[in-house]
Amino acid sequence: MSSIKIKFRPSTVTDQEGSIYYQIIHDKKVRQLPTDYKVLPAEWDEKHNRVTTTPTSERRSLILSIRERIRWDIERLTKINRQLDSNGMTYTADDIIDYFNRYAQEYSLFNYMENLIARLKHNGKIRTSETYKSTLNSFKKFRKDKDIMLDCLTSDLMEEYEAWHKNRGLTPNSISFYTRILRAVYHRAVDDDIIENRNPFRKVYTGVDKTVKRALPLSVIKKIKILDLSLTPTIDFARDIFLISFYLRGMSFIDMAFLKKTDLRNGYVTYRRRKTGQRLTIEWTKEMQMILDKYPENATEYLLPIIRNPDTNERYTYRNVGYNINHNLKHIAGMVGVTIPLTLYVARHSWASAAKAKGIPLSVISEGMGHDSETTTQIYLASLDTSIVDKANSIILKALS
Repeated sequence: MSSIKIKFRPSTVTDQEGSIYYQIIHDKKVRQLPTDYKVLPAEWDEKHNRVTTTPTSERRSLILSIRERIRWDIERLTKINRQLDSNGMTYTADDIIDYFNRYAQEYSLFNYMENLIARLKHNGKIRTSETYKSTLNSFKKFRKDKDIMLDCLTSDLMEEYEAWHKNRGLTPNSISFYTRILRAVYHRAVDDDIIENRNPFRKVYTGVDKTVKRALPLSVIKKIKILDLSLTPTIDFARDIFLISFYLRGMSFIDMAFLKKTDLRNGYVTYRRRKTGQRLTIEWTKEMQMILDKYPENATEYLLPIIRNPDTNERYTYRNVGYNINHNLKHIAGMVGVTIPLTLYVARHSWASAAKAKGIPLSVISEGMGHDSETTTQIYLASLDTSIVDKANSIILKALS
Protein backbone atom coordinates (compact mmCIF):
# COMPACT_ATOMS: atom_id res chain seq x y z
CA MET A 1 0.00 0.00 0.00
CA SER A 2 1.24 3.46 -0.85
CA SER A 3 1.30 6.59 1.28
CA ILE A 4 -0.75 9.52 -0.06
CA LYS A 5 -0.46 12.93 1.59
CA ILE A 6 -1.75 16.43 0.89
CA LYS A 7 0.99 19.05 0.68
CA PHE A 8 1.19 22.82 0.34
CA ARG A 9 3.81 24.66 -1.69
CA PRO A 10 3.94 28.37 -0.69
CA SER A 11 4.29 31.07 -3.32
CA THR A 12 7.65 32.77 -3.73
CA VAL A 13 5.75 36.03 -3.19
CA THR A 14 4.77 36.79 0.40
CA ASP A 15 1.07 36.46 1.27
CA GLN A 16 0.17 35.19 -2.20
CA GLU A 17 -1.64 31.94 -3.01
CA GLY A 18 0.40 28.77 -2.94
CA SER A 19 -0.33 25.43 -4.62
CA ILE A 20 -1.77 22.19 -3.29
CA TYR A 21 -0.17 18.96 -4.48
CA TYR A 22 -0.26 15.30 -3.48
CA GLN A 23 2.78 13.38 -2.30
CA ILE A 24 2.73 9.69 -3.23
CA ILE A 25 5.27 7.34 -1.67
CA HIS A 26 5.58 3.74 -2.87
CA ASP A 27 8.55 1.42 -2.30
CA LYS A 28 10.41 4.38 -0.74
CA LYS A 29 10.12 6.39 -3.96
CA VAL A 30 8.45 9.79 -3.73
CA ARG A 31 6.40 11.36 -6.52
CA GLN A 32 4.35 14.55 -6.70
CA LEU A 33 0.94 14.99 -8.33
CA PRO A 34 0.16 18.69 -8.91
CA THR A 35 -3.36 20.17 -8.74
CA ASP A 36 -4.83 23.50 -9.81
CA TYR A 37 -6.04 24.30 -6.27
CA LYS A 38 -4.66 27.58 -4.88
CA VAL A 39 -4.91 28.74 -1.25
CA LEU A 40 -3.35 31.46 0.88
CA PRO A 41 -0.75 30.56 3.56
CA ALA A 42 -3.31 31.43 6.28
CA GLU A 43 -5.69 28.89 4.75
CA TRP A 44 -3.29 25.99 5.19
CA ASP A 45 -3.14 24.04 8.47
CA GLU A 46 0.46 22.79 8.58
CA LYS A 47 -0.08 20.68 11.70
CA HIS A 48 -2.95 18.63 10.24
CA ASN A 49 -1.98 18.88 6.55
CA ARG A 50 -5.30 20.31 5.42
CA VAL A 51 -6.96 23.38 3.97
CA THR A 52 -8.82 25.41 6.57
CA THR A 53 -11.04 28.48 6.78
CA THR A 54 -13.02 30.58 9.25
CA PRO A 55 -16.77 31.35 9.33
CA THR A 56 -16.08 35.03 8.54
CA SER A 57 -13.71 34.44 5.64
CA GLU A 58 -14.79 36.01 2.31
CA ARG A 59 -13.22 33.00 0.59
CA ARG A 60 -15.11 30.48 2.70
CA SER A 61 -17.23 29.04 -0.12
CA LEU A 62 -14.16 28.71 -2.37
CA ILE A 63 -12.15 26.97 0.35
CA LEU A 64 -15.00 24.59 1.18
CA SER A 65 -15.21 23.70 -2.51
CA ILE A 66 -11.46 23.03 -2.67
CA ARG A 67 -11.64 20.88 0.47
CA GLU A 68 -14.42 18.82 -1.08
CA ARG A 69 -12.50 18.35 -4.33
CA ILE A 70 -9.39 17.32 -2.40
CA ARG A 71 -11.45 14.77 -0.50
CA TRP A 72 -12.70 13.29 -3.75
CA ASP A 73 -9.19 13.23 -5.21
CA ILE A 74 -7.87 11.35 -2.19
CA GLU A 75 -10.77 8.90 -2.42
CA ARG A 76 -9.93 8.34 -6.09
CA LEU A 77 -6.22 7.88 -5.43
CA THR A 78 -6.95 5.47 -2.59
CA LYS A 79 -9.34 3.49 -4.76
CA ILE A 80 -6.73 3.26 -7.54
CA ASN A 81 -4.15 2.15 -5.02
CA ARG A 82 -6.44 -0.60 -3.67
CA GLN A 83 -7.20 -1.83 -7.20
CA LEU A 84 -3.49 -2.02 -8.09
CA ASP A 85 -2.81 -3.89 -4.85
CA SER A 86 -5.62 -6.36 -5.48
CA ASN A 87 -4.30 -7.12 -8.99
CA GLY A 88 -1.21 -8.62 -7.39
CA MET A 89 1.08 -7.03 -9.97
CA THR A 90 4.13 -4.85 -9.36
CA TYR A 91 3.43 -1.15 -9.71
CA THR A 92 5.07 2.18 -8.93
CA ALA A 93 4.02 5.59 -7.66
CA ASP A 94 4.18 6.76 -11.29
CA ASP A 95 1.58 4.10 -12.18
CA ILE A 96 -0.79 5.53 -9.57
CA ILE A 97 -0.37 9.00 -11.08
CA ASP A 98 -0.87 7.67 -14.61
CA TYR A 99 -4.09 5.91 -13.59
CA PHE A 100 -5.29 9.05 -11.83
CA ASN A 101 -4.64 11.25 -14.90
CA ARG A 102 -6.21 8.68 -17.21
CA TYR A 103 -9.28 8.61 -14.96
CA ALA A 104 -9.51 12.39 -15.24
CA GLN A 105 -9.49 12.11 -19.04
CA GLU A 106 -11.94 9.22 -19.38
CA TYR A 107 -14.37 9.93 -16.55
CA SER A 108 -15.04 13.60 -16.82
CA LEU A 109 -18.74 14.17 -17.39
CA PHE A 110 -18.23 15.57 -20.90
CA ASN A 111 -15.98 12.72 -22.04
CA TYR A 112 -18.13 10.04 -20.43
CA MET A 113 -21.30 11.37 -22.06
CA GLU A 114 -19.62 11.73 -25.46
CA ASN A 115 -18.60 8.07 -25.27
CA LEU A 116 -22.14 7.07 -24.27
CA ILE A 117 -23.59 9.06 -27.16
CA ALA A 118 -21.23 7.38 -29.64
CA ARG A 119 -22.17 3.96 -28.24
CA LEU A 120 -25.89 4.70 -28.50
CA LYS A 121 -25.50 5.76 -32.13
CA HIS A 122 -23.50 2.62 -32.89
CA ASN A 123 -26.27 0.50 -31.36
CA GLY A 124 -28.89 2.22 -33.50
CA LYS A 125 -30.47 4.19 -30.64
CA ILE A 126 -30.38 7.45 -32.57
CA ARG A 127 -33.25 9.20 -30.79
CA THR A 128 -31.81 8.42 -27.36
CA SER A 129 -28.37 9.60 -28.47
CA GLU A 130 -29.93 12.90 -29.57
CA THR A 131 -31.57 13.47 -26.19
CA TYR A 132 -28.24 12.74 -24.47
CA LYS A 133 -26.48 15.16 -26.84
CA SER A 134 -29.08 17.84 -26.16
CA THR A 135 -28.57 17.40 -22.41
CA LEU A 136 -24.79 17.51 -22.75
CA ASN A 137 -24.99 20.74 -24.78
CA SER A 138 -27.28 22.23 -22.16
CA PHE A 139 -24.93 21.34 -19.31
CA LYS A 140 -21.94 22.67 -21.27
CA LYS A 141 -23.71 26.03 -21.60
CA PHE A 142 -24.46 26.02 -17.88
CA ARG A 143 -20.80 25.24 -17.10
CA LYS A 144 -19.51 27.64 -19.78
CA ASP A 145 -17.71 24.66 -21.36
CA LYS A 146 -15.79 23.90 -18.16
CA ASP A 147 -15.70 20.12 -17.76
CA ILE A 148 -16.24 18.40 -14.42
CA MET A 149 -15.46 14.97 -13.02
CA LEU A 150 -18.38 12.58 -12.61
CA ASP A 151 -17.74 12.25 -8.89
CA CYS A 152 -17.80 16.04 -8.52
CA LEU A 153 -21.51 16.26 -9.31
CA THR A 154 -23.16 17.46 -6.11
CA SER A 155 -26.69 18.25 -5.00
CA ASP A 156 -25.71 21.93 -4.75
CA LEU A 157 -24.49 21.91 -8.35
CA MET A 158 -27.70 20.25 -9.53
CA GLU A 159 -29.75 22.88 -7.70
CA GLU A 160 -27.73 25.58 -9.45
CA TYR A 161 -28.38 23.86 -12.80
CA GLU A 162 -32.11 23.72 -12.05
CA ALA A 163 -32.15 27.41 -11.08
CA TRP A 164 -30.21 28.29 -14.26
CA HIS A 165 -32.93 26.63 -16.35
CA LYS A 166 -35.70 28.38 -14.40
CA ASN A 167 -34.07 31.75 -15.04
CA ARG A 168 -34.11 30.90 -18.77
CA GLY A 169 -37.87 30.36 -18.61
CA LEU A 170 -38.02 26.56 -18.95
CA THR A 171 -41.02 24.67 -17.58
CA PRO A 172 -40.60 22.11 -14.75
CA ASN A 173 -41.12 19.23 -17.22
CA SER A 174 -38.43 20.59 -19.57
CA ILE A 175 -35.98 21.00 -16.69
CA SER A 176 -36.81 17.52 -15.45
CA PHE A 177 -36.07 16.15 -18.93
CA TYR A 178 -32.45 17.30 -18.63
CA THR A 179 -31.95 16.30 -14.99
CA ARG A 180 -33.42 12.83 -15.59
CA ILE A 181 -30.93 12.19 -18.38
CA LEU A 182 -28.03 13.41 -16.24
CA ARG A 183 -29.28 11.14 -13.46
CA ALA A 184 -29.36 8.18 -15.87
CA VAL A 185 -25.76 8.93 -16.92
CA TYR A 186 -24.68 9.24 -13.28
CA HIS A 187 -26.33 5.93 -12.31
CA ARG A 188 -24.68 4.20 -15.26
CA ALA A 189 -21.31 5.39 -13.95
CA VAL A 190 -22.27 4.06 -10.51
CA ASP A 191 -23.26 0.70 -12.02
CA ASP A 192 -19.92 0.60 -13.86
CA ASP A 193 -18.17 1.06 -10.48
CA ILE A 194 -16.59 4.30 -11.67
CA ILE A 195 -18.01 6.42 -8.86
CA GLU A 196 -19.86 5.96 -5.59
CA ASN A 197 -23.47 7.10 -5.45
CA ARG A 198 -23.75 10.37 -3.53
CA ASN A 199 -27.30 10.97 -4.78
CA PRO A 200 -26.72 14.48 -6.17
CA PHE A 201 -30.26 14.63 -7.62
CA ARG A 202 -32.12 14.33 -4.31
CA LYS A 203 -32.94 18.05 -4.11
CA VAL A 204 -34.05 18.66 -7.70
CA TYR A 205 -37.28 17.78 -9.46
CA THR A 206 -37.04 14.73 -11.72
CA GLY A 207 -40.73 13.92 -12.10
CA VAL A 208 -43.19 14.61 -14.91
CA ASP A 209 -46.15 16.92 -14.30
CA LYS A 210 -49.38 16.46 -16.16
CA THR A 211 -49.30 18.86 -19.07
CA VAL A 212 -52.20 21.07 -20.05
CA LYS A 213 -54.20 19.18 -22.64
CA ARG A 214 -53.52 20.38 -26.15
CA ALA A 215 -56.43 18.87 -28.03
CA LEU A 216 -58.71 20.42 -30.65
CA PRO A 217 -62.36 19.39 -31.04
CA LEU A 218 -63.42 17.82 -34.33
CA SER A 219 -65.23 21.02 -35.30
CA VAL A 220 -61.91 22.89 -35.30
CA ILE A 221 -60.09 20.08 -37.11
CA LYS A 222 -62.82 20.33 -39.77
CA LYS A 223 -62.26 24.10 -40.07
CA ILE A 224 -58.56 23.45 -40.61
CA LYS A 225 -59.37 20.79 -43.20
CA ILE A 226 -61.62 23.03 -45.35
CA LEU A 227 -59.36 26.11 -45.33
CA ASP A 228 -58.51 27.34 -48.84
CA LEU A 229 -54.73 27.58 -48.70
CA SER A 230 -54.04 27.18 -52.41
CA LEU A 231 -52.27 30.55 -52.58
CA THR A 232 -49.91 29.72 -49.71
CA PRO A 233 -48.19 26.39 -50.52
CA THR A 234 -46.00 26.27 -47.42
CA ILE A 235 -48.97 26.79 -45.09
CA ASP A 236 -50.98 24.31 -47.14
CA PHE A 237 -48.21 21.75 -46.70
CA ALA A 238 -48.14 22.36 -42.93
CA ARG A 239 -51.92 21.79 -42.83
CA ASP A 240 -51.57 18.56 -44.86
CA ILE A 241 -48.91 17.10 -42.57
CA PHE A 242 -50.95 18.07 -39.49
CA LEU A 243 -54.03 16.36 -40.95
CA ILE A 244 -52.23 13.21 -42.02
CA SER A 245 -50.76 12.94 -38.52
CA PHE A 246 -54.30 13.14 -37.18
CA TYR A 247 -55.54 10.61 -39.76
CA LEU A 248 -52.74 8.24 -38.78
CA ARG A 249 -54.02 8.13 -35.19
CA GLY A 250 -51.77 10.93 -34.01
CA MET A 251 -48.56 9.49 -35.44
CA SER A 252 -45.48 11.40 -34.25
CA PHE A 253 -43.64 13.55 -36.76
CA ILE A 254 -40.42 11.56 -36.61
CA ASP A 255 -42.32 8.35 -37.35
CA MET A 256 -44.09 10.01 -40.29
CA ALA A 257 -40.85 11.43 -41.66
CA PHE A 258 -39.18 8.02 -41.77
CA LEU A 259 -42.13 5.96 -42.98
CA LYS A 260 -40.96 4.07 -46.05
CA LYS A 261 -42.92 3.33 -49.21
CA THR A 262 -42.43 -0.34 -48.43
CA ASP A 263 -44.27 0.17 -45.11
CA LEU A 264 -47.51 0.62 -47.08
CA ARG A 265 -48.74 -2.74 -48.30
CA ASN A 266 -52.18 -4.20 -49.00
CA GLY A 267 -53.96 -1.13 -47.71
CA TYR A 268 -52.12 -0.96 -44.38
CA VAL A 269 -49.18 0.99 -43.00
CA THR A 270 -47.02 -1.02 -40.63
CA TYR A 271 -44.22 0.68 -38.72
CA ARG A 272 -42.30 0.57 -35.46
CA ARG A 273 -42.47 3.59 -33.15
CA ARG A 274 -39.09 5.26 -32.75
CA LYS A 275 -39.82 6.22 -29.16
CA THR A 276 -40.97 2.88 -27.78
CA GLY A 277 -40.15 0.27 -30.42
CA GLN A 278 -43.83 -0.77 -30.48
CA ARG A 279 -45.02 -2.20 -33.81
CA LEU A 280 -48.25 -0.62 -35.08
CA THR A 281 -50.49 -1.28 -38.09
CA ILE A 282 -52.89 1.37 -39.43
CA GLU A 283 -55.41 1.08 -42.22
CA TRP A 284 -54.53 3.37 -45.15
CA THR A 285 -57.61 5.45 -45.97
CA LYS A 286 -58.78 7.58 -48.89
CA GLU A 287 -58.19 10.73 -46.79
CA MET A 288 -54.52 9.81 -46.43
CA GLN A 289 -54.19 8.96 -50.11
CA MET A 290 -55.73 12.30 -51.18
CA ILE A 291 -52.99 14.13 -49.33
CA LEU A 292 -50.28 11.86 -50.72
CA ASP A 293 -51.58 12.42 -54.28
CA LYS A 294 -50.94 16.15 -53.91
CA TYR A 295 -47.20 15.48 -53.78
CA PRO A 296 -46.44 13.00 -56.60
CA GLU A 297 -42.76 13.93 -56.97
CA ASN A 298 -40.82 11.97 -54.38
CA ALA A 299 -37.50 10.43 -55.41
CA THR A 300 -36.72 9.09 -51.93
CA GLU A 301 -37.57 5.78 -50.29
CA TYR A 302 -39.89 7.59 -47.86
CA LEU A 303 -43.65 7.50 -48.15
CA LEU A 304 -44.58 11.05 -47.13
CA PRO A 305 -43.23 14.26 -48.71
CA ILE A 306 -41.15 15.31 -45.70
CA ILE A 307 -37.63 14.22 -46.68
CA ARG A 308 -37.73 14.85 -50.42
CA ASN A 309 -34.08 14.97 -51.39
CA PRO A 310 -32.17 11.68 -51.05
CA ASP A 311 -28.80 13.50 -51.05
CA THR A 312 -29.38 15.58 -47.91
CA ASN A 313 -28.69 14.94 -44.23
CA GLU A 314 -31.99 13.26 -43.43
CA ARG A 315 -32.16 13.95 -39.70
CA TYR A 316 -31.25 17.59 -40.20
CA THR A 317 -33.88 17.85 -42.93
CA TYR A 318 -36.65 16.32 -40.83
CA ARG A 319 -35.88 18.67 -37.94
CA ASN A 320 -35.80 21.70 -40.21
CA VAL A 321 -39.05 20.72 -41.95
CA GLY A 322 -40.69 20.11 -38.57
CA TYR A 323 -39.65 23.55 -37.37
CA ASN A 324 -41.08 25.19 -40.51
CA ILE A 325 -44.35 23.23 -40.22
CA ASN A 326 -44.86 24.25 -36.58
CA HIS A 327 -44.09 27.86 -37.54
CA ASN A 328 -46.72 27.78 -40.31
CA LEU A 329 -49.26 26.08 -38.06
CA LYS A 330 -49.28 29.29 -36.00
CA HIS A 331 -50.73 31.08 -39.02
CA ILE A 332 -53.39 28.39 -39.34
CA ALA A 333 -54.23 28.75 -35.66
CA GLY A 334 -54.95 32.42 -36.24
CA MET A 335 -57.18 31.63 -39.23
CA VAL A 336 -59.45 29.30 -37.26
CA GLY A 337 -59.32 31.13 -33.92
CA VAL A 338 -57.24 28.59 -32.01
CA THR A 339 -55.63 30.09 -28.91
CA ILE A 340 -53.47 27.16 -27.79
CA PRO A 341 -50.04 26.80 -29.44
CA LEU A 342 -50.78 24.76 -32.57
CA THR A 343 -48.06 22.22 -33.27
CA LEU A 344 -47.85 18.76 -34.80
CA TYR A 345 -48.05 17.33 -31.30
CA VAL A 346 -51.59 18.72 -31.01
CA ALA A 347 -52.68 16.28 -33.74
CA ARG A 348 -51.84 13.34 -31.45
CA HIS A 349 -53.79 14.75 -28.50
CA SER A 350 -56.66 15.73 -30.79
CA TRP A 351 -57.09 12.22 -32.19
CA ALA A 352 -57.16 10.77 -28.68
CA SER A 353 -59.64 13.42 -27.51
CA ALA A 354 -61.86 12.85 -30.54
CA ALA A 355 -61.84 9.11 -29.92
CA LYS A 356 -62.95 9.65 -26.33
CA ALA A 357 -65.69 12.07 -27.41
CA LYS A 358 -67.04 9.43 -29.83
CA GLY A 359 -67.46 6.97 -26.98
CA ILE A 360 -64.60 4.73 -28.02
CA PRO A 361 -63.60 2.58 -25.00
CA LEU A 362 -60.72 3.74 -22.86
CA SER A 363 -59.15 0.32 -23.38
CA VAL A 364 -58.77 1.28 -27.07
CA ILE A 365 -57.41 4.78 -26.67
CA SER A 366 -56.10 4.48 -23.10
CA GLU A 367 -57.29 7.88 -21.96
CA GLY A 368 -56.50 9.46 -25.27
CA MET A 369 -52.94 8.10 -25.10
CA GLY A 370 -52.36 10.72 -22.44
CA HIS A 371 -51.33 8.70 -19.38
CA ASP A 372 -48.61 9.98 -17.10
CA SER A 373 -46.62 7.13 -18.65
CA GLU A 374 -47.12 5.56 -22.07
CA THR A 375 -46.59 2.09 -20.60
CA THR A 376 -50.29 1.44 -20.03
CA THR A 377 -51.12 2.73 -23.52
CA GLN A 378 -48.63 0.36 -25.08
CA ILE A 379 -50.05 -2.59 -23.11
CA TYR A 380 -53.63 -1.85 -24.19
CA LEU A 381 -52.87 -1.26 -27.85
CA ALA A 382 -50.53 -4.22 -28.12
CA SER A 383 -53.29 -6.59 -26.95
CA LEU A 384 -56.04 -5.28 -29.25
CA ASP A 385 -57.05 -6.53 -32.65
CA THR A 386 -55.86 -3.90 -35.14
CA SER A 387 -59.30 -3.80 -36.76
CA ILE A 388 -60.82 -2.45 -33.52
CA VAL A 389 -58.53 0.59 -33.58
CA ASP A 390 -59.05 1.02 -37.34
CA LYS A 391 -62.82 1.02 -36.76
CA ALA A 392 -62.35 3.70 -34.12
CA ASN A 393 -60.28 5.74 -36.58
CA SER A 394 -62.95 5.27 -39.27
CA ILE A 395 -65.60 6.72 -36.94
CA ILE A 396 -63.45 9.79 -36.34
CA LEU A 397 -62.62 10.37 -40.02
CA LYS A 398 -66.28 10.05 -41.04
CA ALA A 399 -67.11 12.82 -38.57
CA LEU A 400 -64.84 15.12 -40.58
CA SER A 401 -66.64 14.50 -43.86
